[in-house]
Amino acid sequence: MYDVVVVGGGPSGATAAEDLARSGKSVAMLDRAGRIKPCGGAIPPVAITEFRIPDEQLVAKITTARMISPTGRKVDIPIENGYVGMVDRKDFDEFLRCRAADAGVARFTGTFLRIERDDGTKVIYRDKETREEMALETKLIIGADGARSDVARAEVPGGDTIPYVIAYHEIIEAPTLSEAYDPLRCDVIYDGKISPDFYGWVFPHGTSASVGMGTGIEGVDLKQATADLRMASGLSGCKTLRKEGAPIPLKPLSRWDNGKDVVLAGDAAGVVAPSSGEGIFYAMAGGRAAATAATACLTSGRVKDLQLARKLFMREHKGVFKILGAMQEAYYKSDERRERFVSLCHDIDVQRLTFEAYMHKKLVAKRPLAHIKIGIKNVAHLMGLVNPLRT
Repeated sequence: MYDVVVVGGGPSGATAAEDLARSGKSVAMLDRAGRIKPCGGAIPPVAITEFRIPDEQLVAKITTARMISPTGRKVDIPIENGYVGMVDRKDFDEFLRCRAADAGVARFTGTFLRIERDDGTKVIYRDKETREEMALETKLIIGADGARSDVARAEVPGGDTIPYVIAYHEIIEAPTLSEAYDPLRCDVIYDGKISPDFYGWVFPHGTSASVGMGTGIEGVDLKQATADLRMASGLSGCKTLRKEGAPIPLKPLSRWDNGKDVVLAGDAAGVVAPSSGEGIFYAMAGGRAAATAATACLTSGRVKDLQLARKLFMREHKGVFKILGAMQEAYYKSDERRERFVSLCHDIDVQRLTFEAYMHKKLVAKRPLAHIKIGIKNVAHLMGLVNPLRT
């Protein structure tokens, strides 16, 4: 009998499992081996600090972000007083799982099948090696099995209707330093030919790089769009090391628990930031919130305490999600709007406020005049009162 079974061993599940084990709970973690999520791999400083990410896991340290408009205009935004760390999910996720195991988590490898409650609560899974159905008896379950979560769809209202984009990337051998590629710079490409409703990216990973895009529109050829992006970025000749694709949720679920014994975390709960698609920090924060809620429930015996996961997370991050969602709705609709968005990125106050919020995961409220100026520029661009190229 485990106190908690965590289904999913990505950043969210591994964080939840480790936190629970370090608090003295008996924990099992079920994960499918071999799956690597497509991900740019960005880790802001707050994540490095809060989740004790060692320097050796950072394959690159980014000091500049480049925004590229549909017409090819480029805006380089320096990351002042710090850097954004980059990880490769192939190695980073396994590091987190091993760290959880070192804390006392029992690891199991297989595919989640269902939850049975005829004789106690049991997680039923198919073991990867034997292919037999196995059971893990538990008091509580954390569903951290990603977008299109089987746990969410089976257990939590709304878990089968979460909106998402499909992300696809190719890990390539990193080219040499050039105007088109800088190992210390992330490129974000806002171009409808690459993605009609999201963006493309070129993110350095040290000896390799992630090149990809995302879209929620059916019929878009993700592989061709990525090939076009590689061509435009001068990366067509680089050796391809691996290819990965997966859904990325775009909106937190309105409920994360089933009112009995299940609570969701990470992509399963929909906690990927709108507009940016950033997921690693929010997944780990969601895993920690789920662990806190599970601990409270185990201590009090009140299933209502499972609601704490969503309450704690949204109390901390709802404001950022709301603003990013509004930005995506406003500027990702057309190339004309994307051109205007890149124009706004020329503004030094936009740059500073954006990266201060990104680096520390807090809305910046100390510069009222800057907020007013940015608000006026936003209105002017959204109403078409100024030229799209005006900064």
